[in-house]
Amino acid sequence: MTWSGVLLVTAVVWAVSLIRSVRLRALVYSLPLPMTLALVSSGHRVEGAQVVGVLGLNLFFVTVAFTYQRLRWPILLADGAGIAVYVALSAGLLAVGIPFGAALAGTLVLWLAAMLLLRRRAPARPAPADARPSVDARRDGLPPLLKLVVIFVGAVLTTLLGAVLRGMVVTFPYSGVLVAVEARRQLVEFSRHFARNSLALVGFLTAYHYFQDVSPTVALGAGWAAFAVVAAALHLPLPSVGPTGPGRRR
Repeated sequence: MTWSGVLLVTAVVWAVSLIRSVRLRALVYSLPLPMTLALVSSGHRVEGAQVVGVLGLNLFFVTVAFTYQRLRWPILLADGAGIAVYVALSAGLLAVGIPFGAALAGTLVLWLAAMLLLRRRAPARPAPADARPSVDARRDGLPPLLKLVVIFVGAVLTTLLGAVLRGMVVTFPYSGVLVAVEARRQLVEFSRHFARNSLALVGFLTAYHYFQDVSPTVALGAGWAAFAVVAAALHLPLPSVGPTGPGRRR
């Protein structure tokens, strides 16, 4: 990825570091900005492996959350474990080659299964605001300018690593490597929100795939439109049926 990609990754992570809402953090991170730059700068096509790569993004965060919170690894070591899992998955996908239709169907099935599982495991009622741990209020001690420098250096390093992944560079978690460090105190909650938002990334890649033979510009436009539609649908408030709902006697 070019220097513009490094600056974009830096900007995304910097924005995420300023956001206190975990839900909004996950939404900002899920924007397909690094994907767009990777597609423009590398010229790679979107095929089945890239769609499955979205699952790899989720697996990256699950690995980091598990090793950091359950195994008590240092966050940088947990980050390295997440990268290793993604690289191993990428090597397998590039070696096998998956038809796009099969990859899309499998990804959608796994996404739906994950959403059902997360819904079952979710608490029946959210904890009151004053009873929740005030992790968002905690600050990590780094001055803003120093934090920006650290983010920029990390973006350069992850960009160099992503250069060896060939077509899987499209879904490499460039900003995710740094976002995981920034959101380390809310990794489980962040992973849940990102897992939900990742369907919009599947929409982006699907639209790009079907329009990439027309032109890259048209494909990117279609991809962003699909992302916006799916993301909006995911965040629409669900209708609630009150005590005087349909079919209820007064």
